[in-house]
Amino acid sequence: MIKILDSTLREGEQTPGVYFSPEKKLVIAHFLDQIGIDIIEVGNPAVDSDIALAINLISQAGLKAKIGAHSLCKIDNVQKALDCGIDFLGVFFSVSKKRLYQDYNISLEAAIEKIVEVINFAREQKNDLLIRYTPEDTVRSPIENVIAAASAAVKAGVNIISIADTTGYTNPFHPQRSIYNYVKTLKEELKKQDLHPQIEVHCHNDKGLALANALDAYRAGADIIDVSVMGLGERAGIVDLGELLINLREMGEEETHWQLGYLQDLYNFVSEHSHISIPPHQPITGKNAFTHYAGVHVKAIAKDEMLYQSLDPQILGKKSSLALGMQSGYTAVELAMKQIGREELAENKDLVAKILQEIKAIAKRGTPIDIEKELPEIVERCNIKQMMTKMISG
Repeated sequence: MIKILDSTLREGEQTPGVYFSPEKKLVIAHFLDQIGIDIIEVGNPAVDSDIALAINLISQAGLKAKIGAHSLCKIDNVQKALDCGIDFLGVFFSVSKKRLYQDYNISLEAAIEKIVEVINFAREQKNDLLIRYTPEDTVRSPIENVIAAASAAVKAGVNIISIADTTGYTNPFHPQRSIYNYVKTLKEELKKQDLHPQIEVHCHNDKGLALANALDAYRAGADIIDVSVMGLGERAGIVDLGELLINLREMGEEETHWQLGYLQDLYNFVSEHSHISIPPHQPITGKNAFTHYAGVHVKAIAKDEMLYQSLDPQILGKKSSLALGMQSGYTAVELAMKQIGREELAENKDLVAKILQEIKAIAKRGTPIDIEKELPEIVERCNIKQMMTKMISG
């Protein structure tokens, strides 16, 4: 079964302007645990004391998920992470030629020695610690460098090797740049050395392909996929949690323990405290995700919702809805009137037609019509006009 690592509290907080207090992080962690996330990555405690406090709080909360920290490949940073009582440690160090020579000014051999030293230290401190090594920007690094560093890391005690698409470089439709090939190649090359770590993928969304790449990695046999709520993260962010879970569910992960009914509350909480709105058209969790508008759509879903839906909102604890405006038809007005408890007036065809015309006129202001607040006033106004017309003509 695929494992999910949520990095909202680490990668997500790398979104410019986003900060979650330790107390807010604890609430988010509880939501993630209720959903059934396997690993919650909380952050790098060497960055700020608040991050260390948050990791400590969450580590002591008795959650089922493993609680993780992110760390530079430095012994002092690793020690700060271990001091927080973590179950999972993620260490990263680049093996790309540019970074090694331009940034670190060291050879690949020296880099591997450093990686092995840090991992040996972490393993000696806590034998049951789950350790991940990430060759940063894996997919743009020479594959021989990645294999050399990964194999040395596994021999030193690493459980997981993460393929980091740090810049959103991979493409499922490009034969030389698909993450499918990276997963397959790394697994095969490590297997030749009788090394069998779990393979994790961390896909950035710079070109809008993070979800597609994550699913491509799943198809290739990846063991762990990184996500965040709303896809928060550096630049264009990473894979969105809700979108991934729904797609994995449809790709064969049917018998999972994911409790999708908690997703909307989690997204609303993260949106509120990150001060980033959920786009209305966001799949799964956006306001319009299950809202039907155009007349032909509404007429069809009045008979069978699945005529214009491929996903049942009930698995998310949600219901379909409709919107009123320029694109609306007669059926939409009827349904909306029944929704606000005016069934008796909905039987008056002339009145419904007049209400529809007024709705279309009002919609030209360019904002949605609130069914619960505005429609009752529209109905009442049109009803009074109709009654007065009858009285005058009578």
